Amino acid sequence: MVAQVPASTASRQRHASQVRRLLKKHYPDAACALEYDSPFQLLIATILSAQCTDKRVNQVTRPLFDQYPTAQELAKLSVRRLEIMVQSTGFFRNKARNIQACCRMLNSHYGGQVPQTLEQLTQLAGVGRKTANVVLGTAFGIPSGVVVDTHVGRLSRRLGLTSEKDPIKVETDLMSVLPRKEWIAFSHRMIHHGRSFCQARKPQCESCPLLSICPRITLTSTLLSKTH
Repeated sequence: MVAQVPASTASRQRHASQVRRLLKKHYPDAACALEYDSPFQLLIATILSAQCTDKRVNQVTRPLFDQYPTAQELAKLSVRRLEIMVQSTGFFRNKARNIQACCRMLNSHYGGQVPQTLEQLTQLAGVGRKTANVVLGTAFGIPSGVVVDTHVGRLSRRLGLTSEKDPIKVETDLMSVLPRKEWIAFSHRMIHHGRSFCQARKPQCESCPLLSICPRITLTSTLLSKTH
């Protein structure tokens, strides 16, 4: 039997609480998959992660951070050389320009350090709300919002936590039903669950630990039939 979609705000909050508890049970130690040694390195890795897998980003950032571990050092690198080093992450020309501009602003405005407010971070080149939330939550433990990547957006719709497609609207819906203290861990757990079970094309519904509470919204009839 397919679970029903929560209707009222109170029922949505109860449903979100069920989702949160099951995710915590199955992914108690879920963490950011990007590799970094400082808030600055996490910032750069997150910029590079746009339209790219974390695995690929980690392959690229290891040699990059070995040679240029700080904003001061990375800002000295030519855009052309940076393009070559990050090329495999996709959209490399735009990413290289943004990273160089970001490093220069960090050096000129913040002494090479990463600021710790959403407003300041989103003024940096290449940094949107999602990237700022990642850095604030993962590097500083500041719950500025809920990180909504493709996994979190997809799972939130399937689980009936939102009907929105725009990441900002998805985030707003999630923030309204989740305790602020859970915002950071919730995103990490949703991402892990998306990779482990709830993939975009072939979700593993039969073995999914959230099956009993999942309305499986947006899944095709073919996928649904496999779970009955």
